[in-house]
Amino acid sequence: MTAIARAGSLSSWINRCHDGGVIEVTEPQVWTLIGVFASAMFAMFATMSGWFVRVLRAEVGGLRSEMGGLRAEMNAKFERVDAQFDRVDVKLLHLDRDVQALARRVFPEHD
Repeated sequence: MTAIARAGSLSSWINRCHDGGVIEVTEPQVWTLIGVFASAMFAMFATMSGWFVRVLRAEVGGLRSEMGGLRAEMNAKFERVDAQFDRVDVKLLHLDRDVQALARRVFPEHD
């Protein structure tokens, strides 16, 4: 087929398409374009899904490390609070001992 014959068939095809009619989906070129478009959309979906999973894993990994640091900080603070409670317990024991000694001195008959 010569270039002129192809140009003629292309112009007749364009004229047929613009006469208000609908393009028939029986031509192989149409099915090829549909297949190319479908495979391109599937490839784009697969690529974007892979990127999303990679970003999600990175964010979860960052969150885990941040929570690990927070856990260590909270444990350190709780250890300090426990130490303070231990000191308060010791002070209360000493205070109780002193109050009992004063009570024995002031009220000797209630031993």
